Amino acid sequence: MLQKFDAQNRDLVVNINGRLVHRDEAGISPFDSVVQGGDAVWEGLRLYQGRIFRLDEHLDRLRSSALALAFTQIPIHAEIKEQISRTLAANNMTDGVHIRLTLTRGVKITSGMDPRLNQSGPTLIILAEHKPPVYGKAGLTLITSSVRRFPPDCLDPKIHHNNLIQSILAKIEANAAGADDALMLDVRGFVAETNATHVFLVSRGEVLTPRTVACPEGITRAVVLEICIQAGIPFAERDLSLAEVYRADEMFCTGTMGEMAAVTKVDGRTISDGQIGPMMRRLSELFAERTRTEGVQVV
Repeated sequence: MLQKFDAQNRDLVVNINGRLVHRDEAGISPFDSVVQGGDAVWEGLRLYQGRIFRLDEHLDRLRSSALALAFTQIPIHAEIKEQISRTLAANNMTDGVHIRLTLTRGVKITSGMDPRLNQSGPTLIILAEHKPPVYGKAGLTLITSSVRRFPPDCLDPKIHHNNLIQSILAKIEANAAGADDALMLDVRGFVAETNATHVFLVSRGEVLTPRTVACPEGITRAVVLEICIQAGIPFAERDLSLAEVYRADEMFCTGTMGEMAAVTKVDGRTISDGQIGPMMRRLSELFAERTRTEGVQVV
């Protein structure tokens, strides 16, 4: 699964601290914390017919992550929403758009890791691209990565930070194996997530997903669980082993950039009959119904 350049994005306007600039002219200081040490938090948002799905939940998570990293200044939700609207209007965007929202600790007075060197406030970057869900509909192939996800006593996954080296290393392994993505385990050997998405299994009619011990509190993940509750679909959040993955009736992954995508092969094992299963189809339809009718109007 390799994303390709979309000509619609050739002349994007990017928002950096309220300044709207062409993508080729956009830039941040080499003294910015995100350059110096990946010291930033981020969110991925998706625009449907002028509305951003679960925008407030995403902004709540952004703020929670920034608080955990002791940011001294965090823009309020209304300010961020205003800048998102300005960015979308500048690009004439109303649908089929993915937004990468990044909040860094800001520019340092001199190079170094000490947060006390940040004295000019945070940097807010809004990158909106024409980008449909990135995964194909035929089913994904995964391999299990040798790179493990950190537990909370090493680096709390509830901090949605910009240091993505673990994920990049896992993705390198997936690329080398000819797989779409990599399945990542926690330090105990249980399933955490993939390098980019949350993971769900279906076994005997029950929807299963790992606890948020070594994976973030996913927004799309939470929506799927809400759908299960409202539709009366049995579900559980618990530790899942690789053996349970291999013998599952269905497997799928979730995330804002890719929405919902079936997984049909893991580590050379075909999941069930290798087809997109009925539970995945049902949940996808219910999810699509929500994205058609819910969201915060920003355009």
